[in-house]
Amino acid sequence: MLATKRYEYLPTDQIEFHHTLTNHRALNMAKVAHLELDILTNGLFEPLIVWERNDNEYYLVGGFHRMTAIQGIRKSNPGYFDNVDVRVVTGAPDEIKALNLKLNSDRVDTKITDYFQTVIYLNNANWSKVRIAEFFDKSVSWIEDIIRYAPLTTDLMRERLASGKLSWTRAKEILRKALKAPAGNEKEIIENELSQPSKASIKPLPMQKTIKQLSKSLDSNSKRTFKVNAQDIHALLLTLQGKNVERDAIDRARKAFPILWNDSDKN
Repeated sequence: MLATKRYEYLPTDQIEFHHTLTNHRALNMAKVAHLELDILTNGLFEPLIVWERNDNEYYLVGGFHRMTAIQGIRKSNPGYFDNVDVRVVTGAPDEIKALNLKLNSDRVDTKITDYFQTVIYLNNANWSKVRIAEFFDKSVSWIEDIIRYAPLTTDLMRERLASGKLSWTRAKEILRKALKAPAGNEKEIIENELSQPSKASIKPLPMQKTIKQLSKSLDSNSKRTFKVNAQDIHALLLTLQGKNVERDAIDRARKAFPILWNDSDKN
């Protein structure tokens, strides 16, 4: 069972890197440089998270930017941070891998492609779809879509999904077409669809404009109601946030709250 075992002041050199536990994205070296200065000046406020696989065997699970910053500090300042604050966790390898991704997914800019490998791994490790969904605070249907479609994505599709040039909704449409094609024609279908011009995208909602749009709607119909669920509300909040919003969230919010958009909201 995944659990925090203890907090400790651990020798930095004793913390190792495990090949299955990564940052899920290339390190941002500008962020590392900022952390080097901050940690050197103010200390490490947030402990690293390490997995104690066996007694006195520790692998980094969370805090890859901080660890890289500390390593940089130690190169320039011998004797600094010989020991570091850590939170020691225990659990089975699949639980630790899930935790590794969860810690990464707390970032605002997490992309759906960051989930692909781990969700499929957990499914193969006999985690139920409900358990995976609850662990990552996602819907079961969202997890089911990854399990069904992610293995079919091509390198180009994953690249465009990660860059935001392709929405997950559009990717699933393409893959459904590919699945209906005669065997052996899947790749051709995918490449042909990806070569088509992108559809006009929908912009995130500016807060002030949204308030005006809703006020206008209330003036014409003060008793208007919406039938929505928690996922719809979450999508709306992400859309209103307006930073690194994925197309799936915008599409969901638009479908649940159509009066907040008009034709001029398309690019």
